[in-house]
Amino acid sequence: MLLLSTSGPFGKYIELPVPLTIGIRALLALFFLILYCRWKSLSFRLRKKDMAPILITGILMCLHWTTYFQALQLSNVAIGMLSLFTYPVLTAFLEPLFLKTRFQRLHILLGVLVLSGIYLLVPEVDIRNSHTLAIGFGVFSALCYAIRNLILKTKVVDYQGSILMSYQLIVTTIVLLPVYFIYDLGTIANQWQGLLGVALITTAMGHTMFINTFKDFSVTTISIISSIQPVYGILIGALLLSEIPSWSTVLGGVLILISVMIESVRSYR
Repeated sequence: MLLLSTSGPFGKYIELPVPLTIGIRALLALFFLILYCRWKSLSFRLRKKDMAPILITGILMCLHWTTYFQALQLSNVAIGMLSLFTYPVLTAFLEPLFLKTRFQRLHILLGVLVLSGIYLLVPEVDIRNSHTLAIGFGVFSALCYAIRNLILKTKVVDYQGSILMSYQLIVTTIVLLPVYFIYDLGTIANQWQGLLGVALITTAMGHTMFINTFKDFSVTTISIISSIQPVYGILIGALLLSEIPSWSTVLGGVLILISVMIESVRSYR
């Protein structure tokens, strides 16, 4: 969660068009993961029936990243990350449909807590307000992320997380190939630190470790516990980018953190 939480600060720090940022992020991370998979002698072979679901997860991952980074560009680290973390709520309601698990009424309470936290982030309900637009992008990103995680939950038993992540990066890289012909590539050199960080730390390391946790926990449990990420991200943003959140943002984050603590205790018991 600490590694994944760097996505917010990196996304705000990198000053490139979002599609170009995500395209380079995917390409660099794919390079690192292929080296790792070769070092570990992992097989890239997929069963025929798994190709379509894994292709879909790659498309969902591409949509998730681009809309999430757009949310960060329109607002700040706190609002961008916290709006994304409606995805535990969406996961709790979608998991019984995808994985045929029993719906747990406690997740309704946790969902209300998270949504209450999101409500405190919205300055005013106006699509002309950049923060409102950012929250819209963040919630759509959350939906893509939730569905992607639920699909991967059914595949992680048979494949290593690094292999699954590699295929998602391949799809994302192919989908975003046109951006190299649309945008000016001359500015990339000035952003190499942020691009390298988000590719290696957040993506190659953080996302691979995250996928591997699906082997031991339900997707809902993982997603709710992972709501600690905005807290880490906001702290990193405050320390490195001097982005100090407002009191309403802090209160919204506290409500989300409470839901994390409740689910963590419940899962432990």
